[in-house]
Amino acid sequence: MKWFYEILYGRLRAPWDIGARKELVALVASGRLKPGRAIDLGSGTASNCIFLAQNGFDVTGVDFAHAAIELGRKRARAASVNVNFIVDDLTHLQNVRGTFDLLVDYGTLDDLAPKNRALYLQNVLPLTHARSQFLLYCFEWTPRWYERPFFSNLAMLPGEVEQHFEKFFVIEKIAARQNARGFPRGEAVYLMTKKGEFK
Repeated sequence: MKWFYEILYGRLRAPWDIGARKELVALVASGRLKPGRAIDLGSGTASNCIFLAQNGFDVTGVDFAHAAIELGRKRARAASVNVNFIVDDLTHLQNVRGTFDLLVDYGTLDDLAPKNRALYLQNVLPLTHARSQFLLYCFEWTPRWYERPFFSNLAMLPGEVEQHFEKFFVIEKIAARQNARGFPRGEAVYLMTKKGEFK
């Protein structure tokens, strides 16, 4: 799949290139997300990175596609903001250091094969500290039998976010949308807060 994103970000315009996501904008505007160290996990078009930098965050953007990182650097320069862009693989991080107050993932975790979602968690957890906040957007629905071969790498099952994260985070579902006929059939947005201690 990496080649797909290299071509998409290097030569085309991604269909999700629609600016900073509305839930992120609303949470920053309301003060629920306050400026601090932020990382965008799968920074893609860099819209969320640039928005956060414009609102006082110290931002790192990570993507495994070199073309996405180059696009992010170009757009950050055009917007006159500083963002630290890093090429890295969220299932095998090599180049990201330290912890972050805010982690943002818009459509990266659900794009991984189920076997790699646990690897993602193992690599991302060390980037958090007690009280880190994690904003996660994902496709989320129970696939019909004929969808299973195609969407197992594209959508989380209902309850899967809790299964992966509830040991470590207090989880709040802040948005959910269902679409019986179109695509995606379901979306969810979670705002999670890291627990101080866990067993």
